[in-house]
Amino acid sequence: MPGRLRNMTSIYLMHEESMLLLYRQGGRVVNNVWTGSAGGHFEENELNDARACVLREMQEELGITEDEIEGLSLRYIALRRTKEEVRQNYYFFARLKQHLNLVSNEGILKWFPMHALHELEMPYTAKYVIEHYLEEGKDTAEMYVGVADGEKVEFIKFPVYS
Repeated sequence: MPGRLRNMTSIYLMHEESMLLLYRQGGRVVNNVWTGSAGGHFEENELNDARACVLREMQEELGITEDEIEGLSLRYIALRRTKEEVRQNYYFFARLKQHLNLVSNEGILKWFPMHALHELEMPYTAKYVIEHYLEEGKDTAEMYVGVADGEKVEFIKFPVYS
């Protein structure tokens, strides 16, 4: 049983009916696939604050701040177990207040129309997050949690309990 955890965040930025994705190159874990606009591993001081992590990654990788986006929301948490570790991915979505031609130090950025996203090669859980988001998540404000079983990622609504 692995005792090691890998915590990561990703943000998907949208403007109008398009989503900004990154073709990540030279990454330690994810390489040569389309990912969220920005993201990465938690720093030690962020272990209990996924929002702080994703905002830092957005600033470092895209050079934009929280003032330039709206509707920042944690929408998906995905869990995937490997032989060595449990990977926890926190997926945020937000809208850019205005269309920006951004560059990234992590790879190539490109705007895609929403209907073209399902055709792209993505990391395992990210592919299922985008699929679920397009089918159900974009029409609700719900948060979902998903567990990878080796064949798919199964999502359920993640309700708030007092």
